[in-house]
Amino acid sequence: RMGEKPLYYAHGGGALVFGSELKALRAHPEFQGSIDRGSLALFLRYGYVPAPYSIYSNVMKVLPGTMLVVDGDTHETVQRAYWAARDSAERGCRNPLRVGEQEAAERLHALLSDSVKRRMVADVPLGAFLSGGIDSSLVVALMQQNGARPVKTFTLGFREARYNEADYAARVARHLECEHTHLEVTPADALAVIPRLPALYDEPFADSSQIPTFLVSRLARRSVTVCLSGDGGDEVFGGYTRYLLARQMWHGIGWMPQTARHWIAELLRRTMSNDKILKVADLLEAGHRESLYLRMVSQWSDSLSTGLHNTVPPSLPLLRDGWPELPDFIHTMMFVDAVTYLPDDILVKIDRASMGVGLETRVPLLDYRLFEFAWRLPLRMKVRHHRGKWLLRKVLYKYVPPALVDRPKTGFGIPIHQWLRGPLRGWAEALLDPARLQREGFLNPDPVRRKWKEHLAGGRNWGFALWNVLMFQAWLEAERQQPCLATSAEREAVLSHARN
Repeated sequence: RMGEKPLYYAHGGGALVFGSELKALRAHPEFQGSIDRGSLALFLRYGYVPAPYSIYSNVMKVLPGTMLVVDGDTHETVQRAYWAARDSAERGCRNPLRVGEQEAAERLHALLSDSVKRRMVADVPLGAFLSGGIDSSLVVALMQQNGARPVKTFTLGFREARYNEADYAARVARHLECEHTHLEVTPADALAVIPRLPALYDEPFADSSQIPTFLVSRLARRSVTVCLSGDGGDEVFGGYTRYLLARQMWHGIGWMPQTARHWIAELLRRTMSNDKILKVADLLEAGHRESLYLRMVSQWSDSLSTGLHNTVPPSLPLLRDGWPELPDFIHTMMFVDAVTYLPDDILVKIDRASMGVGLETRVPLLDYRLFEFAWRLPLRMKVRHHRGKWLLRKVLYKYVPPALVDRPKTGFGIPIHQWLRGPLRGWAEALLDPARLQREGFLNPDPVRRKWKEHLAGGRNWGFALWNVLMFQAWLEAERQQPCLATSAEREAVLSHARN
């Protein structure tokens, strides 16, 4: 229902082909892999290709909570929803729970425990990812409660203190008496993964935490076959700090005339060089609050893509009319993330990274019953005292003292901006060569080179924006090296086998 697993499909050669990986579709002898420039523009903006689109013009993705219905005579297809996150969100806000905080916490505790217990059913070795944050710590605590032996937990450590959560995870693991495995990752370990990314993700994908996610999956696979993950808590229980920042900013600027905000933004651009101030300048020019959030989560404008003869295909973030009417702007942002960023980025990242090493992942916080329950909670039970996941914390504190888990959110990232100025510089320079960009004809070289030079000079941090471009370029390079069926005899043999 939430998009935990992928399904691609395409029409070609009189057949409907489908599979969980684009590799499967590319194996069909009639497959035509024409890059969709509108999808590329969306990818450059967000760092992922949002469903129902794929990077190929003739390949689509089945949306979460949806089945693909095929007409046996005409072979026409239609996607039909059997469950919709929007219905759950709107229905939950119309019929909020009218219970006290203690009863709400008890109900949430019961749902969480049952969800974790269901996902522990396995006849193979079982473990969990553990960062030491709220979500993963809660999943592991409930696994310990429901299991008969210590849970095997896994985490990565980095030498860069800002990105290192290993000590937090180790403390939680000791408190819960887990069987904990920790691996310190060097830059060389992480850099060695980069050549594998195009094959792992099949289409361009640019969440740089894809690298540590693959590494921790590979670490876990040495000991277990199934791992539980804490993903989903931020989108369902309001955990991202950007929700509060966006609401506060719109409250501060929404009343101002557009011309006044434009003037202030231009003044900031002329007089300031700080990344955060310049981001604020961009946000000031948002015409409405939905546009402000869209700008907050975007890396590039559509002008980076060349050959866009038509408009960028409609995706939910771009369709203001597609945003549901919910009682609070934070609720609106949570919903948009739950149906876009969560299935198209977070769940893609963990599914492809784990399956790439033969590890199955399960996500108990995305049980649809939990999702529906969470949308019946009033916002104050999710976001309070300038922090999200308030009710989740109440449940976790039954198992882990607050001092072990209460800290600023760091995410599961790597110092990509530093690596691009250091060990990745040569690799990036080759992919961003202006003559190469011009020859390939997909990207406008001028804005790319401008950001690259500013980043190398150290005055600006364009790491995330450049990573989007680099991941497309790396994917494109791998795409052109794909093997194909060389002869008509080979093609006919495959088609004959399919027909038989």
